[in-house]
Amino acid sequence: MAAAGTPTADPISPAVPPLAAGAQDDGPAKVQPLFLQLWNAVLRRRWLIIAIMAAALVLGMIVTALATPLYTGTARIEISRSSANFTNVQAVEEETFRELEFYQTQYALLESRSIAERVVRSLSLATDPQFEAAFGVDERLLASDVDPSDAADVQARRFGIATAIVLGRVRVSPVRGSALVDVSFMTPDPVLSARLANQWVEEFIALNLERRASTTVEARNFLSRRLEDLRERLEDSERRLVSYAGEAGIISLQQTADSEGRTRTERTLATADLEALNRVLAETRARRLVAESRVQSGGVSREAVQNSTISSLRAARAEVAAEYARLMTQFEPGYPAAQSLAGQLTDLDESIAREEARVRDALETDYREALSQEQSLSAEVAQLKQGLLDQQRSTIQFNVLQREVDTNRELYDGLLQRFKEIGVAGVGQNNVAVVDRALPSGVPSSPNLMLNLFFSLALGGVVALGVIIALEQFDERLKNPEDLRRLFNLPVLGAIPKVDRAELLNDVRDKRSRVYEAYLSLRTSLSFSSENGVPKSLVFTSAKEAEGKSTSALATAELLARSGKSVILIDCDMRSPSIDEFLGLSNAAGLSNVLAGDQNVEALVHQTDVSGLHALCSGPLPPNPGELLAGPRFGQLLAELGRRYDHVVIDSPPVLGLADAPLIARQVDGVVFSVAHNQTRLGGVRHAVERLRGADARIVGSLVTSFDLEAASYGYGYGYGYGYGYGYGYGHDYGRKGAAA
Repeated sequence: MAAAGTPTADPISPAVPPLAAGAQDDGPAKVQPLFLQLWNAVLRRRWLIIAIMAAALVLGMIVTALATPLYTGTARIEISRSSANFTNVQAVEEETFRELEFYQTQYALLESRSIAERVVRSLSLATDPQFEAAFGVDERLLASDVDPSDAADVQARRFGIATAIVLGRVRVSPVRGSALVDVSFMTPDPVLSARLANQWVEEFIALNLERRASTTVEARNFLSRRLEDLRERLEDSERRLVSYAGEAGIISLQQTADSEGRTRTERTLATADLEALNRVLAETRARRLVAESRVQSGGVSREAVQNSTISSLRAARAEVAAEYARLMTQFEPGYPAAQSLAGQLTDLDESIAREEARVRDALETDYREALSQEQSLSAEVAQLKQGLLDQQRSTIQFNVLQREVDTNRELYDGLLQRFKEIGVAGVGQNNVAVVDRALPSGVPSSPNLMLNLFFSLALGGVVALGVIIALEQFDERLKNPEDLRRLFNLPVLGAIPKVDRAELLNDVRDKRSRVYEAYLSLRTSLSFSSENGVPKSLVFTSAKEAEGKSTSALATAELLARSGKSVILIDCDMRSPSIDEFLGLSNAAGLSNVLAGDQNVEALVHQTDVSGLHALCSGPLPPNPGELLAGPRFGQLLAELGRRYDHVVIDSPPVLGLADAPLIARQVDGVVFSVAHNQTRLGGVRHAVERLRGADARIVGSLVTSFDLEAASYGYGYGYGYGYGYGYGYGHDYGRKGAAA
């Protein structure tokens, strides 16, 4: 954190070194905001700013009048987002560019040198007299190091110059929020501008088609190589599949393809054999069960009932039995006819029994045959089952090989189909279309007078601002009274307005003038400078001459006298006296005589027209004023006058270059340091203040003279009491200008 009293640097106020050790600190300095400093600088130098901006406007008009009219030809195209995936296989080429990257790439291609060369070549611009005259190709050619005798070198150089001109003239302007792009050319010829714009978009479209065609050829070559590789892989996988199927004994009878295109083996030869044999086994088992049930049923079976022989024998026996029963009703069993019928019955029963036994033997034979066949088929089925299980274990590897065959076949078929599509479709649809072709313009687009004037005005403002800042940096003159407090810790007691020198004394005595009000404010400020009010002995000095110290000393003395005080005004400037001229007194004898010891001071004091005000002129100019002031007589004189008068006001010589002011300042109660506004350099103020403080002088404050309100901060004068004044009815006083007092 900066110590109290240390000046704060800014880009407007000049840099001033800090004060010497022992400088007084009257409190925190109020730093003016940077914007306000800049605004004050603008107000002070407004006429310079107006002159610079007016010169910029005139220069802009001259440049506009001398500039060659340029015409713009604009063609509009549409660039659609498209995909370049020719193979339709994700693993071959993936989409890697985002939307923004795609269009940025297209814009860069539109401004590429290759298109410029194609345009120059297609329009023969390198040998076009109209183009050469418009852009001075011959002059550029002469300025180069080309060998005029080498025709090829000259032609190549012409081509390069034309390409550079065309490439520098093209403007690519995307239409915001759309896929439209404007391609513009600005040349002195409206027809040439339109030709260049139209040809540029045509060459861009042609280049785009060529790139797509090149990509198509590369894709076909790539697909051809891939097809050959996949064909070999497919054949190899099929051979390995067939070879493994033969070794494993897998004979496929039926194959199907699922929704994903994979081949599935539904039936093999072993499966078919097992199905057929199992079906026969089931039939044999059913037949055996039927035979077994017939054998185990006993009695007259269904076959015996259905047997025609047994049926005929049973019918014959029934007839014989019926006849025998009829005879027995009439005869005894011994009756011959009855015995004959009984014998027939016995024979028929034996025949029936034999026939039923034969049937039972046939059923048992069928049962045994069915059982034997069933057992044989069961053994065969068991053997087929075991073989099928072994085959299913081998099918795992078979399916692996089958999937490999399916994958290779799918890739091969897909690439083959895409290869055929590319061969038929060729390049395909172009993604660039012309929306509007460029037309020759009848109105030049450049120079634009209003736009040029606007830029000239803006440039003039920037230059004026830079000039102001530069001038403010190098200008050390006091422009803002607050700088005295901020940089040197000097309280500002008042600010005296700038008026004509000839009217200054009249204004000092005119109670209605703003100068009088300003000095009245100074007297009021002095009354608060010490505990006892206005210092008893007070000296007015400055860094250099003509800074209003003499006038200020006179005005302060008169105001003090008019307030009822007894005041003596001493002109200590024995090098360039002025009090005698102001008061109309004789300077034949004065202070120099008193200090030299020639005369008594009472005889040299003059009574002025102002009641209570006396004056002691400087007297004859001595050769050594500094030695007189350094002697003891000056201190004794001040002590004597201090006893006689209420206040002693001294007009001192300037500080810089002379020893008088420090000698006087160390003998008085207070020093008022006068600074001419916008005239005194702050470096001189710094050196003067350092000298006074080095002499142990008590500087009660500073007084700003020749204060120009229009060249300072707006409204600054109100803070010092004269800004309001008696402006109503006396406005003419506010317009006075002139040299410093």
